[in-house]
Parts: sequence; structure tokens; C-alpha cells
Amino acid sequence: MENNLHKVLALKYRPKNFKELIGQDIMVETVTNSIKLNKLPNAYLLTGIRGVGKTTTARLIARAINCSKNFLTEENCNCDHCKEISNSKHLDVLEMDAASRTGIDDVRELIESSKYNPTSAKYKIIILDEVHMLSKQAFNGLLKTLEEPPPHLKFIFATTEVRKIPVTIISRCQRFDLNRVSIKDLMENLRKISKIENGKITDEALLLIAKAAEGSVRDSLSLLDRAIVSQNVSAKEVDDSFVRKMLGLADRSKILNLLSSIFQGDQKKSMKHLRDMISEGIEPKNFLNDLLEIIYFIQLKKNIGDLESDISVSESEKETINLISKDISSSTLVIFWQLILKVLEELSIVSSPILSLEMLIFRLVHLKGMPSYENVLDSLKENSMKSNEGKASSSVTLKNDKNFFSNQETETSKSSKDQIKNITQVKPVLSSLNIKKTDDHMNKSKINSIEELISISSKKREIQLKYDLENNVNLIRFSQGKIDISFNENLDKNFVRSLTEKLFEWTGNRWVITLTKEKGQKSFSELQSIKKKEILEEEKKGELYKKFKNIFSDGDLLEVKKKD
Repeated sequence: MENNLHKVLALKYRPKNFKELIGQDIMVETVTNSIKLNKLPNAYLLTGIRGVGKTTTARLIARAINCSKNFLTEENCNCDHCKEISNSKHLDVLEMDAASRTGIDDVRELIESSKYNPTSAKYKIIILDEVHMLSKQAFNGLLKTLEEPPPHLKFIFATTEVRKIPVTIISRCQRFDLNRVSIKDLMENLRKISKIENGKITDEALLLIAKAAEGSVRDSLSLLDRAIVSQNVSAKEVDDSFVRKMLGLADRSKILNLLSSIFQGDQKKSMKHLRDMISEGIEPKNFLNDLLEIIYFIQLKKNIGDLESDISVSESEKETINLISKDISSSTLVIFWQLILKVLEELSIVSSPILSLEMLIFRLVHLKGMPSYENVLDSLKENSMKSNEGKASSSVTLKNDKNFFSNQETETSKSSKDQIKNITQVKPVLSSLNIKKTDDHMNKSKINSIEELISISSKKREIQLKYDLENNVNLIRFSQGKIDISFNENLDKNFVRSLTEKLFEWTGNRWVITLTKEKGQKSFSELQSIKKKEILEEEKKGELYKKFKNIFSDGDLLEVKKKD
């Protein structure tokens, strides 16, 4: 019955020795050398993304240092220790999930049990998976044991979040960073396993799976499992188009066609390409990442000119990328990249991601049609030159008209009149500038007190500035161009800069704002409150209030307002 149960590929093809551990050659060499030389650290720390072999490596290390034969030279060691460790049944190898046992009590129990000698193996080994999930107290409880463990005890930690582990723990371990596995290595592994499983799957489909796995062996095997199961049901060869549908990916050639239409400024054609891909079931996030990848390839081709080393790009795709790269500037590609990243952020906000994709295409098409920064500058320069030429020609026309009406005059009088004419042409410009300066000067205010400053802040709708002046500032001295103040802890951190800018804007003069620890007068709001109370008390002593109380004995005077 047990033989008929399906075992997922990620477990079925789990490495049984260090040779089968793909993509981690440097780590394997270091670990095997330390085992051969019998120079074992107190604790190993294995870190990396999901599915690169952290837990598998931990078990292989446990087998290697407890093997009763020679694990490093045996292809598949079947000694009792290796069998029991592989099946997670060895009494001296404790594998614990730190995510479910995070507290200090769990660690204390672990430390107490580790004091005893191993029952049958050479070393007692504790494997802690997802060790970053331990609490601060639990980490502290491990410190002393990690630094000076009993000679028979070894720790192996595995984590995807090494930054969450205290430095005091990391410094007591021998750390190994497991790399993302390259697409080439994943491809070879997938091809080998698909042959063993009699899976009919093309190399293009395997390439897509290897790329989608993002360096994770486990993810690649899980995707291969899905593809082979589908092939067994349909009895057809699995090709790249099927894998694209399975993963929600767009065909790269279709994305290239879409980009070509965008760069040509053809909005209708671009939208048609996008909607065709949407109807085929593309996943928005995957589509945007594919779009970013294509833009990266175009930029690479344009600036470096080398795509030959990238096995993921076919010959026809290289030709299309080459054609596109000739007609597009690097600055436009950079702006495209930024816009697409922005839309990736929008996906979590907008209720319908398809709307974001369509709006992105609209933006990219119109962005392509916009003039570059350099072209705008050139056009401005041309307009300026044309304007100057126009002024020169108008002065010549005036000169000719003058000559027409005064053809009796001498050349000397002509030149003198031309000079006068030129002077009168300049004067209106100067006078208009002077008028503008005078108007600007008339618009400036003169501020003589803190009350006037608060009043103008209110009129100009500078609410934060007005609030700080009223509540958080204690005036010491106020004079033209200089204000000395003390303040409380609630004062806005940008108060001085904001006040200086606004005073210059409102008065046309530079002001010096001095902050001091001197004890100033009470804040404006406090003074206003005191003043109101004084007026209120004064009015309560008057005859009008007494008459009011005689008529309305339970009434009271709450506020006194000035009559406008």
C-alpha cells in the first residue's frame, strides 16, 4: 500500500550525499574539509532563500559526523546512523522547528537534555530550523551553551532571515550562505529528473520553470511535478506555451510586439496586444516583471551590446531586441522602468489590476511621444533666437520708415535719430521693470510685533506657523529684522526655516531668528487667556452684571467680546 502512494519530486529527489547537493560547491568543499580534518565548529549557521537546501544540508552534516562508515566517500551509505537520521528517527539527532517552539522554556528543556551523553552516536546534534523565530529570551538562553558546549554536542541552525538573529549568536557560529542556484544548474537537474520520471517536456518549458523558480531547487521541482502530472493526464508533450499558461506568464514574443507598438506610438495596436494577453490569462504581477526584464535586455543591448551569454533569450528575440534598441533612447528606457515599478506598487491598491495595466500602456504610449529634455532646450533656444531676429528686423523697418519721412536729412542727422529711436525703444522695457519692482515693493508688509506676525500668518493661511507662534513660542525680544524666542518641546522642527522663508516673502527683508534658553514671556495663547480672564473679572465688578444677576440669579458671565 505504501509503494502506491505518490511522493512529491522535491522529497523523492532530495540529495542523499554532498555530491547531489547542486549549486553549493564552495560550501560543500569547506564543510567536507572540516569533517575530514576533524575540525568541527560548535555550531553551523545555514542561511539562504527557501528551497536551496538548508535543512537538507543540516541532515547531511549530521549524517557525515555521525556515520559509522565513511559518509564522504560512500555513494549512498546505509549504516544504521545514516538510515535513522534520514528518517528523522535517531535518538541523538533532534530536529526541532523553532517557529513552533519559540520560548525560553523550550530552549531550557533543550539545554538540560543536551547535558547527557549521546546514546549510540559520536555526537548529539540539535538541528533548529527557522531559528530566527526564537524569542529574545530564548536566544539569550542559548548564548552560554553555544560558546562552551559539551564536547559531544553540536548545533546546526537554519534560517531564511539571518538579519533577525542577534549578532551575539551569529558570532558563535560558523556561517554558510547558500546561494541561489543558477538557471543552468536548475535546467540540468530538471532535465535529468524528467527523464527518470519519463516526462515529455521540452527544453523551452524547462527553461521557463527554471526561471520561475528564482534559484530555488524545491520550487523548480514543485513546478516540474505540476507539469508532468498535466502531461500524464493529457498524454501530450508539455511545451513552453502550456507552462506559460500554467504560471500565468505572457509569451515574450508578444511582449516584444507590445513594446514595438508602444515605441511606434500606436495606441490601438498596443491595447490590442495587451488585451489579447489578458484574455489568455496573464497574471499582472508576472506580466510587469516580464516587461521589466525585456526593458533590461533592451538597455543591455543598447549600452553594452552583449546578449550572447544569456541562454534565456532566443535568436528571434535577440533580433527584435536589437531592432527596438536602435530607435529608443536610454533615458526613455529608464523612465519606462520607473513607471512600471510604480504600477507594481499600485497593484495592491487598485481593486482591478487590469485597469492599472491598461493605464500603464496609455502612459507609456504618450510618454514615447513626448519630446526629450534636450529637444525642449533646443526649441527654447531657437524661439529665443527667432525672437531676437524679429526685434532686429522691426528696428530696421522703423529705421526705413524714418528715412522715408525724412529723406531731406543728412546722414549725420539720420544716425543721431536712429540712436534716439533705439534709446526710446529700451526705455519702455526699463520703465515696465521699474513699475513691476515698485508694485512688488508695495505688496510687501511691515511687521512690528508678534501680534502682527500672527495676524498675517492667519491671513496667509499658514496654519502650522500660526499655531506654533501662538502656543509653542515664548517671546523674549521683537525688533525689525530680528526675533529672539524660547520654545517648548512641542515646537515643529521646521519652524525656524519656515518662519525665515515666510518673513522674507512677506517683508522682502532677511530676518534673524534666535533660539535661546532665556526665560521669555508667556506664550501668546496664554497671554490672551489671562487677558480674557482679567476682562471677565473686570466686567463682573460692573453695574450691568449686578443688575443681570438680580434678574437671573442662576446665570453667569462666561465671555466678553469686543463690539466691532
